[in-house]
Amino acid sequence: MYGLNKLYLLMEKQHNRGQDGAGAVCVKFDMHPGKQYINRVRSNHATPIKDVFQQIRANYEKYEDLNPELLKDPVFAKENLPFAGELYLGHLRYGTFGKNNIDYVHPVMRVNNWRSRNLVMAGNFNLTNVDELFQGLIDYGQHPKDFSDTVTILEMVGLFLDEENQRLFRNFKNNGVQNKDISQLISSEINIAKIIQESSKNWDGGYAVAGLIGHGDAFVARDPWGIRPASWYANNEMIVVASERAVIQTVMNVPAENVKELQPGSALVIKKDGTYEEKMIRVPQERKSCSFERIYFSRGSDQDIYRERKKLGENLVPSILKAIDYDFDNSVFSYIPNTAESAFYGMIKGLDLYVSERKKEQIRQKNGKMTDKELVEILHFSPRVEKIAIKDAKLRTFITEDAARDDMVAHVYDVTYGTVRKGTDNLVVIDDSIVRGTTLKQSILKILDRLGPKKIVIVSSAPQIRYPDCYGIDMAKLGDFIAFEAAIHLLKETGQQKILAEVYKKCKAQENLPKEDIVNYVKGIYKPFTAEQISKKIADLLTPDDIKAEVNIVFQSIEDLHAACPNDLGDWYFTGDYPTPGGNKVVNTAFINYIEGKNQRAY
Repeated sequence: MYGLNKLYLLMEKQHNRGQDGAGAVCVKFDMHPGKQYINRVRSNHATPIKDVFQQIRANYEKYEDLNPELLKDPVFAKENLPFAGELYLGHLRYGTFGKNNIDYVHPVMRVNNWRSRNLVMAGNFNLTNVDELFQGLIDYGQHPKDFSDTVTILEMVGLFLDEENQRLFRNFKNNGVQNKDISQLISSEINIAKIIQESSKNWDGGYAVAGLIGHGDAFVARDPWGIRPASWYANNEMIVVASERAVIQTVMNVPAENVKELQPGSALVIKKDGTYEEKMIRVPQERKSCSFERIYFSRGSDQDIYRERKKLGENLVPSILKAIDYDFDNSVFSYIPNTAESAFYGMIKGLDLYVSERKKEQIRQKNGKMTDKELVEILHFSPRVEKIAIKDAKLRTFITEDAARDDMVAHVYDVTYGTVRKGTDNLVVIDDSIVRGTTLKQSILKILDRLGPKKIVIVSSAPQIRYPDCYGIDMAKLGDFIAFEAAIHLLKETGQQKILAEVYKKCKAQENLPKEDIVNYVKGIYKPFTAEQISKKIADLLTPDDIKAEVNIVFQSIEDLHAACPNDLGDWYFTGDYPTPGGNKVVNTAFINYIEGKNQRAY
């Protein structure tokens, strides 16, 4: 039960990484022929983790009724219970692309009668060159059953797993080993690192991919740029790998320094006998780990992420002060729950530092000549902090399926009434990021306006999201980004529409080039304007016609983002500087799709 309980906790503690589906697999070691040794449960239920473990639990309950003591016998449990084994893999799915049916839920499996040819995989990834890899499988003689990065990765690893098995089989056979003994020898000699090295050499994208082999070996591989996260911990009895360090700390009750980061371009290879090794399988590239993980996607309980999010909020203070004309006396500060809370604490820290300087200056100006009442008033002054927004629905609207989004956003938040002086106060509210702006326009700004503020200042702890993300967060279409829409409006308003035609012409000219030769010409859409001009246009576009307050939107700068998150410099969705050649191909295709009116994914 130990491994199963830990798997449940790891998945539950990482539910932020997926709520549209969940799956779990157990591999049993050394089962007799004819006995099932790989068991899988998947669910796209409304509460998928709960559903998965209820299905697993159902197998235990019949024996509890019969004889509870049987469940304490590991030999009986392994023989009779599907999820009593030595090796576990769990996965959580976010349905950003693809139908929300069970076929898209990981782990995925490739089944064979040879134990060492069975493959189970799950991952956090997006590849930009599935078309190339798919064609590669065809060139090898395969006939893939589906065109997707998940199936392509599974079949590519499976191809080289088969080749390694066949190579070893021939070697042992040539040395006179009997067939029935070869399987065991293959299991001990199989080179997992070589298999991953060969199968991943042409993968372009961000990935943290986990795999289990039927005989008991396992691996987790990470992309050479470190785009997608992966951490691991091992002791004398077990080894655990997860997307986030803090989750391992909590579930295993270990300090941060004991949890290691899986290095970019490396694979953690875990043998059936418990030995393990982190091996380089791809040459590491310039580290470009995803800063959006730090800003928003990962849980904020990690010590570094929490500190970084606070710094993001603190770095915004000069821009916030400018937006409220330094009118502290008539300003209320709050945040959009839940992921902006840490940035809010940092913002308040920065405001407190500013207020402290103001207090010192006021005291200096009085030159010691003030009453106790005046001194108390100065010392007691602090930013006015209120909990304004209350999140009623646990959903992230920018990755909710399109058909449901508009219906949902109007009901995501409610407000605390009586916290703002009508017609007098500025209301400053920090959010983690603004992608589409749909929730702001259809819900947040309208409900904040009910409080009657003079001005609403929305603060984004992230910079303007201008380009598609094709490595994991999966923000795929240019037309979905409010920053892109703002730039298009500005081009038209300033009579610079010809830039659209010029960029389109350049993109079309590259359409059939190898991805390595493609340049991101879409940057030209933003080049004529400052970040402030685009921010102002975003505010205009997102302000509903029926609200009374003036609306201002403040974004993080790229420089301050990197100052807050110095070890995670992946910023392609903000800057257009993609770490892999496939990223430029994706943005090129996304712009062509936009101009040609094709509402489809660019990869």
